[in-house]
Amino acid sequence: MPANDSFFTNAHRQLPSFAVRDDRWRETHLGRLLGHSMRRFDARVLSLMAHNDQVPLALSNLAAKDQISAAHVHITRHLSLQGSRLTDLAQAAGMSKQAMGNLVDQCEAWGLVKREHDSRDARARTVVFTEDGLAWLAAFQLAVVQAEEEFKSSVGIEIATVVALGLEAYCM
Repeated sequence: MPANDSFFTNAHRQLPSFAVRDDRWRETHLGRLLGHSMRRFDARVLSLMAHNDQVPLALSNLAAKDQISAAHVHITRHLSLQGSRLTDLAQAAGMSKQAMGNLVDQCEAWGLVKREHDSRDARARTVVFTEDGLAWLAAFQLAVVQAEEEFKSSVGIEIATVVALGLEAYCM
């Protein structure tokens, strides 16, 4: 067992008694706030996309009916414009290959992506955007820009800048 793990195995013995009675920290710790923020941001982006005339109608309807979730956004965020192998796409999104395969199947059925033979390896397949998928990606970009502007408007440009810089530093 690594030395750092001993803290966690003995942590229950070291916690002050107030920690057990006061659990407000569970609602406001950084991880929870980041999770809520990401879900709110993604929901706003999907809402904007549902009302964007540039999004193919079938995809817009899916977004409007909440059938496209933040999980599907992983494909939009991580699929290379040149195409990606399923394993690379899953790794970039932090998902299992099987879970990503299910998302790709759905997105393929909706006409967002298609699978093609990989030119580098005849046994492999590459996931690529369709024309509708590229229109979806363009609408996604516009929605992200608008959602970011709304965030800046909500918290102020100075705070938005500090948040962005802090998150960039934290992710590196």
